[in-house]
Amino acid sequence: MLTVRIIPCLDVRGGRVVKGVKFKGLRDAGSPPDLAAEYERQGADEITLLDVSATPEGRGTALETVRAVRERLALPLTVGGGVSTEEHAGALLDAGADKVGVNTAAVRRPALLEEMAARFGCQCTVIAIDAAARQDGGWEVVALSGRERTGLDAVAWAREAASRGAGEILLTSWDRDGTKSGYDLDLIRAISTEVEVPVIASGGAASAGHMVEAVRAGADAVLAASIFHYGETTVADLKRIMADSGVEVRT
Repeated sequence: MLTVRIIPCLDVRGGRVVKGVKFKGLRDAGSPPDLAAEYERQGADEITLLDVSATPEGRGTALETVRAVRERLALPLTVGGGVSTEEHAGALLDAGADKVGVNTAAVRRPALLEEMAARFGCQCTVIAIDAAARQDGGWEVVALSGRERTGLDAVAWAREAASRGAGEILLTSWDRDGTKSGYDLDLIRAISTEVEVPVIASGGAASAGHMVEAVRAGADAVLAASIFHYGETTVADLKRIMADSGVEVRT
């Protein structure tokens, strides 16, 4: 059995880590390289870096930020935000990323996933799905850092993305993001039962209990941000509690 990964997320804007609620009300949380190094010290399994303003501003992720983080980090690093071409994905990998996440550009042109998988491998290709609950049931994909409702069914899109070469799904509940109300377990179940690739649960984590629930709902990894940035807990503390609950984690 593979161990469950705990992944701190660095949402970056203007070279600084920020965090808000539902992608709004962003406040400063620190330096990306400093936080990445601290989370590695705490026992994180991976780091994810997302440039949250890249797509809305019509640009790519700042390569200098990726390089600065890589200089301090030995862990696997996933980078996303504003990636629209396989060339840009390649530049991020050259700058130190191990995996590249795409969202809006893949929604608009799904063939991008096939191009990235063919050139860099499925293991380097991550589809980031931001999903918002529909009033009539189910979830739809949102794009542009939550600013655009696409009408695209999130479960169907997850299946298609995996079939096109995405080797991993970063699944964020837009409704839960930054709320600390727990992961959307129904969303995790709906996606994880439809795909064979790993699913990373994101959006709403406030405790080890929330992470245990996500794993039992089908998540292969759990991602969180604000609970780490503002000193509410540490990766090591979460791992101890999760292990006591019967979840296999790397110690």
